[in-house]
Amino acid sequence: MNISRRNFIARSALAAGAATLGAPLFAEEKKTPLGKAEHCIFVWLGGGMSHLDTFDAKTTKGDGLKKPGCYYDTIETAIPGVRFCEHLPRLAKMADKLVPVRSVNHTVIDEHAAAVNRMHTGRPVSGSVVYPSIGSIIAHQRHAAAEGVPPYVLIGYPSATRGPGFLGPKAGYVYLTDTAAGPAGLTRMPGITDERQSRRESLLASLRSDYVARNPGDKLVQDYDDAIGEVFKLQGGDFMKAFDLASESGSLRQTYGDEFGQRCMLARRLIQRGVRFVEVGFNLNFVNGAGWDTHNGAQKQQHQLIQRLDQGVAALIADLENQRLLDKTLIVIATEFGRPAAFDAGGGRGHYGKCFTSVLAGGGLRTGQFVGTTDDLAMNIVAEPVGVHDLFATIFAAMGINPAKNLMADDRPVPITDKGQAMAKLFA
Repeated sequence: MNISRRNFIARSALAAGAATLGAPLFAEEKKTPLGKAEHCIFVWLGGGMSHLDTFDAKTTKGDGLKKPGCYYDTIETAIPGVRFCEHLPRLAKMADKLVPVRSVNHTVIDEHAAAVNRMHTGRPVSGSVVYPSIGSIIAHQRHAAAEGVPPYVLIGYPSATRGPGFLGPKAGYVYLTDTAAGPAGLTRMPGITDERQSRRESLLASLRSDYVARNPGDKLVQDYDDAIGEVFKLQGGDFMKAFDLASESGSLRQTYGDEFGQRCMLARRLIQRGVRFVEVGFNLNFVNGAGWDTHNGAQKQQHQLIQRLDQGVAALIADLENQRLLDKTLIVIATEFGRPAAFDAGGGRGHYGKCFTSVLAGGGLRTGQFVGTTDDLAMNIVAEPVGVHDLFATIFAAMGINPAKNLMADDRPVPITDKGQAMAKLFA
């Protein structure tokens, strides 16, 4: 039998991977619990949310100066033994629909960009492989749930960290920063008539066809051409109607609150139209001067962010439940790292990756419980450590994606997570 060099390399890589991972991988693969969530809303708190001041609040109170501890008073939640800070009263009452994962950890501390990359790709930066983001993987594996909509929408600023990596443009995102207007690239410029638009599309179609013909068999060229075709579908379909937030009742919009809340409401409207993954960026830096990166004086006004988070996410959970979408929609609250219990010279907090919190909600999970126990200052994990790869494995499993499978970067098999294990106790 003749084997080409490319096939030989591919088969060797697969054999090496099997030898390295061994039988336990396949045994675990058979046991992997898979959920039935159809959509994921990924709430991103850029800057580094202080877990000690939010979802892993401790009764040890700090003074903002020399005494370490929680900056706020704490309140009981619907989960026995779990306390939130006083500025999360809505989410505390509906904690039976949440899973605070209080033992997430990684080794990236001093570099925001690297930590953001870790929390979006599940891996350290590589010099040879550009790994896809969690949104792109879900888009690639599950596709859009309806025709005429993208599988992945980013409400916030674009970055390579959130991109498709080796999966290519089809697994990329459509992004927007203005909830009322929608994606700028999909809106026709003023003064462009239907006739003029038709002429432009005809010219572009000719250029596209010629370029594809001159590059036969080039997957990147074909993927890019397909992505352009998808854009035209988005412009003329039901997708753009999602951004008409004024069609919602005034009382519901008021329940969601300010810009962050409106983004959460838009996320609900997008998944109703078939978008599979929506990242909702919470980047209202002007509220406390620095967003969730609470160095120095930003710590003192952190509660303004926490209150908006509480209002927006609580409204989203209640709205999804009313629409009978909560069990079908996994909500993830994530951030790049946590903050230490001690205060810096300016009264704020530094960076801390050894122990921090992500929160899961809905998605058909067994909610009303917590994962991970930390010490009295939320600085050390006492039980149930959860690596980022384990968090990703749980999200994939909840979305019905086997976290033990491989993706293909050209002819190279790449595990979908870095050997992550889903948190089995969250699945019925």
